[in-house]
Amino acid sequence: MASVSISSSPITQVSQQQAPIQSNLQPQLLTRLLLDLRGKRFSVDRETIMNLPESVLLCLFPNGLVLSRQSAAFTDGGDNEEDEEVYAVDFDPECFAYVLEFFRNASDTFYGTATSPGLFAAQQHLLDGSPSDFGPSASQNPLLTKQAIIVLREELEYFAIPPNNSNGATDEHGIANQALLEIKHRCGQSIMEKRNIFTALQRNVHKENNIAEQHLIDMLCMSGFNRDDEWGFRAMEPSRCCISSIALVLLKTGIVHPGQNGERLATIDYTQMATAQKLLLFWRKPARKCWWDGLEVDLAPPGNPAQVVKLWARRVWTLELSLV
Repeated sequence: MASVSISSSPITQVSQQQAPIQSNLQPQLLTRLLLDLRGKRFSVDRETIMNLPESVLLCLFPNGLVLSRQSAAFTDGGDNEEDEEVYAVDFDPECFAYVLEFFRNASDTFYGTATSPGLFAAQQHLLDGSPSDFGPSASQNPLLTKQAIIVLREELEYFAIPPNNSNGATDEHGIANQALLEIKHRCGQSIMEKRNIFTALQRNVHKENNIAEQHLIDMLCMSGFNRDDEWGFRAMEPSRCCISSIALVLLKTGIVHPGQNGERLATIDYTQMATAQKLLLFWRKPARKCWWDGLEVDLAPPGNPAQVVKLWARRVWTLELSLV
């Protein structure tokens, strides 16, 4: 039998030395993101981005967000590796500024600033509540340690049916002429002026006698909204028959702070706290509701004969709770 030398063995031929680990291949995490929202730039730190509502993040980054330099982005140019990456985002910059300002003000009010203490300092003693108050431990109730914000968004897509006596029409390729484009734009402006949040849903409740929708309105109005509230931001999307709206309110947790109702120490309204805890179901789990709404708008200038246009509107509501 022929013997096999050790040097020719396929096992012994494998090098026993490990290749050095190249640490420079580790992705570099970004501390700040430079966003380009339709031509307007925002420099936002990573923590602020991660605190934004899930529904807003999905609009900002529909393909997901990777907070490292290996993510898809474009640079300002140049060969310098330190150039800050710019992320192009198709989102209304005024809406983004509204959300950032609301969240920043809510955080400063709750946690305080360098010059003034926040509400959180005044309710520290509530964390030592008895286990029977909120389950195993009061400290496990996020409504006692975080600022809760209700986020309500609406995406409204409308379809105009111009009257027969109008000049609005489409060509053989389905392209709208200038008259039809003008009708659609004026219909959008008319809808824009209707800023009340609950009017459309309340109209649907009366039409369908939907008890669940009425309970939704009641719950939101008990938790921070008022029945006559208007959208905090509302705007038409460019080149689309679509209107985006968003409203942000602080959740009424039932915590009464010193100075409110003559209280010296922060106390808890347990009935209101129980209502607020129901909205924790929507924390990081946005809920959506879609319905069709039929309405008519008069586009005639004042003093002119009526020019009624029928509209079909597809409304999509997204309800979410954010904790900052």
